[in-house]
Amino acid sequence: MNDLVSAGECDVMILDLNSHRDSFEERMATSQRLIASNLPAIVMADDSLRSTAFELVRSGAFAYCRRPPSIRDLKTMLNRACETTSLKRQLHTVQQRLEEPATCDRIIGSSPQMQRVYQLVRRVTNLNAAVLVTGESGTGKELIARAIHNLGSRANKPFVAVSCGAIPETLIEAELFGHEKGAFTGTVGAREGYFEQVADGTLFLDEIGDLSLLTQVKLLRVLQQMEFSRLGSTRLIPLRARLIFATHQDLAKLVAEGKFRQDLYYRINVMRIESPALQERPEDIPPIARHFLRQYAQTFQKPMDSIEPEAMEMLQNYSWPGNVRELENVMQRAIILAPGKTVRAEDLSLNLVEEEETAFDDVVNIGDYQPAGSFKRQLHDYKIKLAVNAVRENNGNRTLAARRLRISRAYLHRLIRLADSGTGSESNLVEAANA
Repeated sequence: MNDLVSAGECDVMILDLNSHRDSFEERMATSQRLIASNLPAIVMADDSLRSTAFELVRSGAFAYCRRPPSIRDLKTMLNRACETTSLKRQLHTVQQRLEEPATCDRIIGSSPQMQRVYQLVRRVTNLNAAVLVTGESGTGKELIARAIHNLGSRANKPFVAVSCGAIPETLIEAELFGHEKGAFTGTVGAREGYFEQVADGTLFLDEIGDLSLLTQVKLLRVLQQMEFSRLGSTRLIPLRARLIFATHQDLAKLVAEGKFRQDLYYRINVMRIESPALQERPEDIPPIARHFLRQYAQTFQKPMDSIEPEAMEMLQNYSWPGNVRELENVMQRAIILAPGKTVRAEDLSLNLVEEEETAFDDVVNIGDYQPAGSFKRQLHDYKIKLAVNAVRENNGNRTLAARRLRISRAYLHRLIRLADSGTGSESNLVEAANA
């Protein structure tokens, strides 16, 4: 009985106080324990135990039913109890949804940058237009592509992700377009390529900037004609798949350098979605970290339930050059190392601790013990100048300034505070930086 109640597999309980299986004291202890589970309990007792039954009702039981029961009265009580259980479960589900971080499919984040991504994703889900997802490595470009697929009319069709940089140049055409038997040395039989395999689904071409110029020409022709042919065949096959492209490179720069075709760039850049770096949205770090905590605690079968405040502050202050992928790795390692149910600061990867300690040692009270004109003092003042200049050049946006300097936002804030307090060797570092 206790196991069924704990597993949430019961809608209502009937507690018979006149049962002779256990002693009266044991029956009362069991009844009180089950009533405390908040599951509706109907207490059944004869007249001799009526006062005891009323006492259990006052302590939280759902109702009292006289023994032997009236079938009509018992049925009414059971129906009301079941309705109460159903309403409680619905309320619990709504509360869980309200507590969940803002998401779009499996993407987590409620920052303004991610809200913009969600808007664009929903806008293009059912449009058969080319989408280019850009952003640093590890920011979740494939998740954005999957969200576009899963939220649209092709959701029940295949989704195929292909990393263009992971396939040798000599094989990329055969992988994309397929080939006939004998099309080139080593082919045993005919094979469908990714364009054909995905049918009416979505083909996600990641790292599109890694394609050779020759392959770019052939891809451009497919996009223009909306048809392709296998290697070694002249039979044209209609392109039915939806294409989504992604890259971490600056394609406009590659076009200027002659490494990426301009006409292909314009063809795939119809709708562009920028996947923001994790450093630009520190408010999303806690919900993402907690998501990985739940996910890998279950994977590793380890009961973890929280991240201590000091550890969370370290996660938010770190610069995350590897973005969400690095955060996922750090959380996996922390869950493995943590001895209890809580991730502590000492469970985090050493590079997080070292960055925070180095940043702190570089700036705390250095003006109190370094003489003016010394190398360390001049280096200290120069760092403050760089921070102030970066903030000014980014119109006061400290997140972008920290990203440009490749330092954590916490380190930048400390440098700016030192500039504002005038601990530099110059009278006013802010004015000097603006000069």
